[in-house]
Formats: sequence, C-alpha cells, structure tokens
Amino acid sequence: MFEPILPDSIDDVRLDDITFWSRREEEREGAFALLRRERPVSFHKEFEPPPQVPLPQGPGYWAITRHADILEASRRSDLFCSGKGIQIPDLPEELNEFFGSMIAMDDPRHARLRRIVSRGFTPRSLGRIEDEVQSRAVAVIDRVIDRGECDFVSDIAAALPLEIICNMMGIPASQRQFVFDHTNTILGLGDPEYVKPGENPLAAALNSGKALADLMNEIAKERRKTPKDDLTSQLLNAEIESEALSDQEIASFFVLLVAAGNETTRNAISHGMLALGQHPDERRRWAEDFEAVAPTAVEEIVRWASPVIHFRRTATEDTQLGGQKIAAGEKIVLWYNSANRDEAVFEDPFRFDVTRTPNEHVGYGGPGVHHCLGANLARREITVMFRELLRRLPDLEITGPPERLLSNFIHGIKRMPCAFTPGGAA
Repeated sequence: MFEPILPDSIDDVRLDDITFWSRREEEREGAFALLRRERPVSFHKEFEPPPQVPLPQGPGYWAITRHADILEASRRSDLFCSGKGIQIPDLPEELNEFFGSMIAMDDPRHARLRRIVSRGFTPRSLGRIEDEVQSRAVAVIDRVIDRGECDFVSDIAAALPLEIICNMMGIPASQRQFVFDHTNTILGLGDPEYVKPGENPLAAALNSGKALADLMNEIAKERRKTPKDDLTSQLLNAEIESEALSDQEIASFFVLLVAAGNETTRNAISHGMLALGQHPDERRRWAEDFEAVAPTAVEEIVRWASPVIHFRRTATEDTQLGGQKIAAGEKIVLWYNSANRDEAVFEDPFRFDVTRTPNEHVGYGGPGVHHCLGANLARREITVMFRELLRRLPDLEITGPPERLLSNFIHGIKRMPCAFTPGGAA
C-alpha cells in the first residue's frame, strides 16, 4: 500500500531543490499532497543555472497542483499561452520551438501545424498500423523469451514505441539506437548519467537535437526523390492553405515525436509493469479477463505513471487561477503528477486500481488545444504490449529496484531488471 509522507511544514517544500527530485516517491507525493491541501497555487523559485549555463536565474513561477485548476488553465490557452516556453527556464524562442515544435506554439501557428501533422494520427491512419503494433510487440517478446531475464526498460518497454515511431517516419532500423540515445539526453538533462557534472546541459541538448534533425533532413531529402508510404512523405507533400511544412518544421516535429512517442510510452509501460508486480491482485484481475479490463487498466497505468510531470504556461494578461491573482507575464507550471493524485477527483488516489472508473486523469496533458496528439497510439501500444506480457510471460517479476531518472520533467525509469521462465510459463 502506497502511503504519502507529508513534510513537517509547507515551507519545507522546495521544488527548486534538485535533491527533492531524488527523494522517495512517498516523500515527493506527500509534498504535493500538502501543497494541494494548504497552498494549491503557490510561488516557487526556479533552479539556479550552473556556471556553465549562460542563462540568468528565472523570476520564479506559480505551481498549480489541483486537478480543477489545471483543467481550467489548459482550456484557456488565450489566458495561459505556450509560445513563451513549455519548460520552466526561459530559453530563446527558436530553442523553444525547435525542441517543442507545435506544443511550444500558440494559435494560429499551432493550429496550422497541428492540422498538417494530425493526418498521421487519424483513426484511419492509426488503423493502418494496428497490425504492425501487434507484430512488433510479438517480436519484442520473441527476442527475450528464451533468455529468462532481461532489462525490462531497454529490452521490452522502450523497444515497441521506438520501433513504431521510427517506422512511421521511415527511420531505418540501423538508426534506432542512435535515436534512443539522443532522446535520452534531451529528456534527461538533469541526470548525471546523460549530462556529466560540469558539462553544459543546454549544449548537450542542442547537440542531440541537431543530430536528430540532421537524420530527419537526410530522410526528407531521400523522400523528396523517392516518396514512400510513411509519415515523412505525407508531411513533405502536405499543404494547408497552399503552405507546405518547411524542413525546419519537419525536423522539429520529428524531435518532438521521437521524444514524446518514445520516452512517455516507454515510461508508462515500465511504471505499469512495476505497479502490477507490486499489486498482484490487480495483475490477476486483469490477466483473468484481459480484454474487458484493458480499457480501464491502460488509463490507470497512465494516471499512475504520469510520464510527463509538468508543462509550463505564461499568463497573457492579469488574471486569477484558483483564487490567486496572477500578473501578465508570470509563469504557471501545471503539475500533472499532482493533479493525478487529487483527492477531490480520485477516490483513494494512492491505490492502483485496474478497474478505476471514472478516471479523468491528465496523463496526456489537460484538455484544450495542446491535448496529446498521440494519445490513441499510446493507448494501443500499451494495450498490445501488456496483452503479450500477460499471455506469454505470465510469471515475469521485477527482480530489483528500478533505477529512476533524476528529473522534474519526465517520470522516468532508466533500468529495471526482470526475470521469467525461459520459453514462457505455461
């Protein structure tokens, strides 16, 4: 049973302290529980940039921790914009857009880009890859089933979404590890495994982003000469209001897609497997009637995992949120992890329940124009992966503590050992 550990005082909650994000889950969740109860909209300092990062310390931000307030801010993109940045620190506009693509834009530019790229995520388009998701999930299990043990994250959870996204964009199999490594760097800048102490994390992100963009530009160059049945070819030939996507827009979208489509689904699957191991009764309920339970189980996994911890918005005018006055230009940070544990919305929110309903989580972001474009693809991947796991590796167990990513942005698991009967249990 998960029990949050509340701090002694609300003044002890320091979200700007990197050591806070290395604490036990129970302590972190306890801090957010206290914020929801006593200061649901509270002001916090920003991380002080290390000497090697040529950025000033930001002015601070309002932490939004309640579900209702996050829904309101998400719906009101006119009052709380994304174009000033979706990360807490202030970055140059070109960097915001390069790493954020359309999620770091406001309308009408956001709407234009989303209309173009959304054609790759329509029910018809996703229907065409349903069989591929199934066949690749089978192949993932085939590669490990005779070994009897593996690293669950790299060998199972990461493999399926990475292969699907790369194939959608026409990235050859030989480049998958390259994509995997560079997305790890971009989304793991606070973790010393990916950015060594003393290194410039901004430079590391730029280098990895450029490497991915260069790869996409090479693929785009080939597709202009010889179009294929992939999303890159579709984007190159897409025109909305007689305006096609530029090379930079395609490269930026690719960086977003491989990061969002790989890291977040990978972590949902990893946290889901960990939770099922910690809650054997819930695992049994799902395994006994997989198809009936799958829709609610997948939503509960996403709520429980909250793969993206936060996004930032910026107030466009003087306004109020949750009873707190917020001035034009001030930052707000939407803590999705906190909203997904809000006692006012979720009954017994620290209980993992594969049949939870209703389950109005914000694991794919809040409602409004920036709701996750790939949510249905992620649901499909999670469903298919757990169908294969529970069917073919029914005795899979997590055999050691997960190695967690040090980050206040991605709720990541880097490594997690597991074991099972070689060849699969009967």
